[in-house]
Amino acid sequence: MRIAMWSGPRNLSTAMMYSFGARADFTVMDEPFYAVYLERTGLDHPMRDEIIAHHERDPQKVAQACTRQGSPHLYMKHMTQHMLPGVPMDWAEGCVHVHLLRHPARVIASYAAKRGALTLEDIGYVQQARLFDQFGGVVIDSHDVRADPEKSLRGLCAAIDLPFDTAMLKWPAGPRAEDGIWASHWYAAVHQSTGFSGAEGPLPELDRDQAALAEKAMPHYEKLWARRLGK
Repeated sequence: MRIAMWSGPRNLSTAMMYSFGARADFTVMDEPFYAVYLERTGLDHPMRDEIIAHHERDPQKVAQACTRQGSPHLYMKHMTQHMLPGVPMDWAEGCVHVHLLRHPARVIASYAAKRGALTLEDIGYVQQARLFDQFGGVVIDSHDVRADPEKSLRGLCAAIDLPFDTAMLKWPAGPRAEDGIWASHWYAAVHQSTGFSGAEGPLPELDRDQAALAEKAMPHYEKLWARRLGK
């Protein structure tokens, strides 16, 4: 099994990667197209130069790596916004596609604290809806995972015909060998964790520009949210 887990930024995606990585039967990959994305867009992300220097920039080689066999399964953490026009997608045929959602207000508040001003393209909802139209797949919401991790993960495993493993609920604190080089900037909280944190509180308050961005993202989020497991 090769799982392509699709999400935008700031969306429990690293914790989900650690959850599957805690299983003895999975190899994991952390955002394999990130360096390709940065080089092609010219965007000034934190650690941009280090990411481009350290990770593969040839999209064909990245795509080939995404076709490999895991041990025996492969879990790939993908950011939807990394899938630029012209980036090969043939590797995605035959994958089990899972879409991880988080409410746009939460994503924008969290990401803006790290990046400042954002665009709709930065947060990945349009791209995620497009990928769902292309490949379909199972939809889960980070709110549900955090509220009841075991129930949500059991439901996900059943939906993709994978036996549930209780190892998915806990992992040791600290970094992983599979982490991208960007982990030192982005993964501080998850490196302190040993499992999924509890349910989130009320939606954050956004400023005017952030609220306008959330409004643009909502139709794409709601399209997938209506198809989520456990609704």
